[in-house]
Amino acid sequence: MHLAPSLLSCDFTRLGEELRTIQSADWAHVDVMDGQFVPNISFGLPILAAARRASNLFMDVHLMIDRPERYLRDFADAGADGLTVHVEATAHIHRAVQQIHELGKKAGVTLNPGTPLEAVRPVLADVDLVLVMSVNPGFGGQKFIPQSLDRIRTLRRWLDELGSPAELQVDGGVSPTNARAVVNAGATCLVAGSAVFGSDGAAAGLERLREALK
Repeated sequence: MHLAPSLLSCDFTRLGEELRTIQSADWAHVDVMDGQFVPNISFGLPILAAARRASNLFMDVHLMIDRPERYLRDFADAGADGLTVHVEATAHIHRAVQQIHELGKKAGVTLNPGTPLEAVRPVLADVDLVLVMSVNPGFGGQKFIPQSLDRIRTLRRWLDELGSPAELQVDGGVSPTNARAVVNAGATCLVAGSAVFGSDGAAAGLERLREALK
């Protein structure tokens, strides 16, 4: 089980310090939003590069941007270890996955809660990660969509049928109250933002998640 705190919820005035407080995590999740594919704008290449300089954590970059293939090399050069793209954001999802692998990075694919799971099935054998969005992407702090558990179970079954070692990641509203149910449904990586970067600090937030998973 991998825990991937989402930097979207951290204090950017203390980015280096925040990254040090989550050093016991497995990955750092970096949400990139362009204001087109999703309504919000978050951050881009300079923040990723700064995070890369400040931490040796696996940089798990989720591109919520239109036509992500235009920027894959830039994000790889800025320090991404893994790049996840939306099936809705590109007309050439196979080519995008291939490009990511050619850059020497882990390739992930994801889809919005309202998109049928069949949209990712053609590339399941080719990816290193499948991300289930359990909220509509674009903003942090949203509530977990309960129907996401069925989607996780279905993808878990499909990946197992393929014998795929791909991570099954879940992002959106993950907290100590639902983390165990998400893992029981088949997830192997949990992204959490506001549940980690709370008022008592990220170290305490991570510990609460770990306790919930025991």
